[in-house]
Amino acid sequence: MNDSANNSGAKLRALQEREGCFVIPNPWDVGSARILAAMGFEALATTSAGMAFALGWQEGTVSRETTLDHCRLIVEATPLPVSADMEKGFGDSLQSVGECIVAAAETGLAGCSIEDHTGREDDPIFEFDLAVDRIASAVEASRSLSRDFVLTARCENFLWGRRDLDDTLRRLQAFAEAGADVLYAPGLPDLDSIRQVCELGKPVNVVMGLPGARFSVEQLASAGVKRISVGAVLARTAYGAFVTAAREITGQGSFNFADSAIGFAEMNAFFPPSE
Repeated sequence: MNDSANNSGAKLRALQEREGCFVIPNPWDVGSARILAAMGFEALATTSAGMAFALGWQEGTVSRETTLDHCRLIVEATPLPVSADMEKGFGDSLQSVGECIVAAAETGLAGCSIEDHTGREDDPIFEFDLAVDRIASAVEASRSLSRDFVLTARCENFLWGRRDLDDTLRRLQAFAEAGADVLYAPGLPDLDSIRQVCELGKPVNVVMGLPGARFSVEQLASAGVKRISVGAVLARTAYGAFVTAAREITGQGSFNFADSAIGFAEMNAFFPPSE
């Protein structure tokens, strides 16, 4: 485990408690984590989708153990605190969520998120009381740990066709009252709705890079946001360039894409020598 892991949760919490907001980008492998650390970012967050793509699997189909192994690699890649996307906690029950928190902390993570998405397209959002109880179970597990661990509670309404701000605010308020440290509702459509979430009194994470409205760091900070993540968009951007290049080869038989490739020296400079 990274030597800084013992106080990584405290480091992440301190970033959230200072003035202004910060960007917590999402690497998808060790190399991207080290590049982001070398560029001066102060914390990292995993992306479940980016991880799945890197492993060659569909999003949402990666096991808990494989996810934890991935988190461990990201934690050990840099000295930065890392928060992980733990989806719904790899189970519907309160017990499974609590067990997931303990297992996540054992990898050295600074914190993680738990969402209210069921994983079922026909019934995508957990019923209100169960959603709140699941967050309460995650809070209980996080507070049983011997070190600080930052729990982010996610309401997934806007990602699954439930564009109901009132219900989203109700859920996030209940998550806050249950003890969640950070609130997160990906896909909020405008600055006013983001501002309303920030008025709930907990640090708020907002994701940029999804389809739809995009706002600057300055705009989000003015709305009261503390953390800005980017989800899988960095991974999708990298894979997009890869696919475009491969299509040029197969479709045109040319290699002009190489003109925009990063140079060897610049790339090497991001990384330490192999041990």
